[in-house]
Amino acid sequence: MKSLNYNDIQLSKKVLSEIEDISSSLGNVTIMEFCGTHTHSIFRFGIRELLPKNITMLSGPGCPVCVTDNRDIDYFLALAEMPNTIITTFGDMIRVPGSYKSLQDIKAEGKDVRVVYSCMSALDIAVQNPEKNVIFLGVGFETTAPTVAGAIIEAERKGISNFFVYSMHKLTPPAMKSILELGEVKLDGILGPGHVSTVIGSDAWNFLPRDYKIPLAIAGFDIIDILLGIRALLEMIKENEPRVINTYLRTVRPSGNKLAQDVMYKVFEINDSYWRGLGKIPNSGLKIKKEYEEFDASVQFPISIKEIKEENKACRCGEVIRGVVSPLECPLFGEVCNPSNPIGPCMVSSEGTCSAYYLYGVRR
Repeated sequence: MKSLNYNDIQLSKKVLSEIEDISSSLGNVTIMEFCGTHTHSIFRFGIRELLPKNITMLSGPGCPVCVTDNRDIDYFLALAEMPNTIITTFGDMIRVPGSYKSLQDIKAEGKDVRVVYSCMSALDIAVQNPEKNVIFLGVGFETTAPTVAGAIIEAERKGISNFFVYSMHKLTPPAMKSILELGEVKLDGILGPGHVSTVIGSDAWNFLPRDYKIPLAIAGFDIIDILLGIRALLEMIKENEPRVINTYLRTVRPSGNKLAQDVMYKVFEINDSYWRGLGKIPNSGLKIKKEYEEFDASVQFPISIKEIKEENKACRCGEVIRGVVSPLECPLFGEVCNPSNPIGPCMVSSEGTCSAYYLYGVRR
């Protein structure tokens, strides 16, 4: 059986035509894509320009670097200042500004800050540097957390005592619930995250149609994936029958990836977490369990941090994360704040909304 080409131009035109037909019988429709990778894919394929004028796409809080709160950033910056310490992190976190500086600044001052592509690489660095404390900055959603949990399990198995994780992992469904509870934006449908849903399963989103009467369509990241997700949402809106539809069947299952979930919850437990732009969200974070606290940087290095400086009031990153404004409504966008001089994390991260607007040439 011939596999489907998810970037097929003719098929894209067909699905777009179907979208136009369905939307012609609807009023204005607002859809939020939760995932930062979706945001960049939508810009890369020019989907916003291809959609009918009555369909508005909003970007949501699906960028883990962007939603990392200044409390956490300032804490790991203090960790990086400690002697005999190696900080390991994914690349985007290097340039995210905290209250006073960034990891890039600290690295320039001579501290040992290293970019890694996986938590297992950080574990290797710990093995190679037994005289140093090696701290991995655990940033990410449900997609990343199982791999970090796996590295902690491996560190325990091998008796590696100089490896630590500072967990800033976050759970996505509570954030979506928080946005709906705030009521700042009226959403008619939600394009669900493909990678996250591969881990947690499509059933994890059933609360949206049940409790909020809002449909969700889980989608992949090629143009056909995204268009099929939008079409599914429009059909549900037209029929007034909100439910969860999985259009990413080649990856996502109703119950998700049980193995990944088991590994994640063997090491982590759910706790409250602070999100940039959203504040403290109950049951939205992952904390290392007491059984593994020997690897928990927040337990092993209970350092105090400077008083958090008030963030630049002109930066509207928090509102961009909530979908309240677009980057074009931020007075700093493009001129003061750009990839060479990012004021907020939404411009730093490769999944950030401001980064997408700038990268794909959207200007005022």
